Amino acid sequence: MATFPMNALPALDSQASRREQLILEHMSQVRLIARRIQERLPQHIGLDDLISTGVIGLIAAIDHFDPAQNVKLKTYAEYKIRGAILDSLREMDWVPRQKRRKARQIETAVAKVEQRVQRTPTEEETAAELRVSVQEFREWLVDVRGMSLERLRHAVGDEGRSIMETLPDSEEKLPSSIVERSELRRLLGEVIGRIPEIERDILRMYYQEEMTLRQIAQIARVHESRISQLKTQAILRLRSRMERRWPRARGA
Repeated sequence: MATFPMNALPALDSQASRREQLILEHMSQVRLIARRIQERLPQHIGLDDLISTGVIGLIAAIDHFDPAQNVKLKTYAEYKIRGAILDSLREMDWVPRQKRRKARQIETAVAKVEQRVQRTPTEEETAAELRVSVQEFREWLVDVRGMSLERLRHAVGDEGRSIMETLPDSEEKLPSSIVERSELRRLLGEVIGRIPEIERDILRMYYQEEMTLRQIAQIARVHESRISQLKTQAILRLRSRMERRWPRARGA
C-alpha cells in the first residue's frame, strides 16, 4: 500500500493558503463585475447570486492560471468571472423572446439604413426604418438594455464565444489563432472608430475606465437613462457591423 509522504503536507498547506489568499484578494473584482452586470438586469435577479457564480469563475481562473502565458491574473480572472456569470444567466433564459426580437430588429434596421445612406444612421433614421417614433425607439433601447451584457458575444460564433474571451490556451498558441485574434482586435477597433463620438466615449468610460452610468451622466451632463440608451445603441451598432464583417463561420 502506497504511503503519503509527510514532507508533502507543508507544501500542500502552503498551496491551499496561497489559493485562499488569492480568492480573498480578488473578491472585490468579483463584486464589481457582478454589480456592473446586475444593474442591467431585471430586479428579481439578486446580486448575491451573481457574486456566488462569479466566485466559481474566480476559483477556476486561479486554478488554471499559467503565468508563463504573459497574462495578468486579474485580466484572466475578469474573463472567467464574467463568463461564469453570463453562462448562468443564459441557463436561466432570463431574456424574453420579445426582447431578443426587438434587439434583432434594431440591429437589422441599423444595418439597412447604414447601407442605404453610407454612414452611421441617426436615431431618427433608425426609428423611421422601424416605423416607430424616436421616443418609442428610445423606449425600445431601454427595454433591451439588459441584453447588452452579452456585448459582441454572438458576433463571433454560434458557440457563444466573446470577442475578448480569446485567452491563451493550447490551441490559441497556434500562429493561425494569433493572427486571427490580431485581425479581430484590429477590426473591432476600426468599427468602434466609426460610431458617433459620444457613443465611443460612453463605451470607453464604461468598459475601460469602469465608470458607472451615473458617473458618466454627471460628466456628460445628461440624464442617466439617456446614457443607458446611447450605450445600448452603440453596442447594437457594433454587433450589427461585426456580424457583417466577421461572419459567424469564421469564429466557430
